[in-house]
Amino acid sequence: MKFLIVGLGNIGPEYVETRHNIGFDVLEVFANKHQSKFTNDRLADICEVKFKGRILLLIKPTTYMNLSGKAFKYWMDKEKISIENTLTIVDDLAFPLNVLKVRASGSDAGHNGLKSIQESIGTNAYPKIRFGIGNNFPKGKQVDYVLGRWKDDEIPIVNEKVAACVEIIENFATIGLERTMNLANNKKFDN
Repeated sequence: MKFLIVGLGNIGPEYVETRHNIGFDVLEVFANKHQSKFTNDRLADICEVKFKGRILLLIKPTTYMNLSGKAFKYWMDKEKISIENTLTIVDDLAFPLNVLKVRASGSDAGHNGLKSIQESIGTNAYPKIRFGIGNNFPKGKQVDYVLGRWKDDEIPIVNEKVAACVEIIENFATIGLERTMNLANNKKFDN
C-alpha cells in the first residue's frame, strides 16, 4: 500500500515557519519522527517513510504554492497512487487556530495551492487536513497575515496541532479516512 502525503507551502527562507507553510512544517516533523530526510527531486522535495507495512511518499512541492498541482499530479501518476490514497495538509483561514479538520473532499475556499491541485487532477474529491490558522487580520492585510510568522502565544497550540497531524497521517495510512475523520474532527485544541 502506497500513500502520497502532500504538505503545501513555499520554498525559500522568507517563508520558513509562516502560517502558509504549515504543510511543510508538518511533513518535516513527520519525517523526523520516522528518521527520514527529504531530498530534492522533480518538482518537489521528497521523502519515503515505511510505516506498518505501508509506504508513505511525502512531498513538499518546490513549484511555489500557486503551482502545487503540478507536483501533486506528477508524483501521483509516477508512483501510481490512487487519489483516495493521497492526503494534503493545508493552512485554512476559515477555521480558528484551535481547529483541525480532516475532509474527504471540499472546495479550494480561495486557497491557491488547493485551486492548483483541483485544476491538475480535475476534482476536489481528495482527502485534506485543513489546519485552522484563524483570520485575525485587518481588512486588506490577508496576504501579510498568511505569509506572517506565528505569534509567540500561538506556538504552543501550533505545536500541539502539528503533533496531531502526524498522528492523523499515521491513522490515515493504517485505519483509513472514515475512522481517521471520526477520531480527529471533534478534537478541540486549547486556545
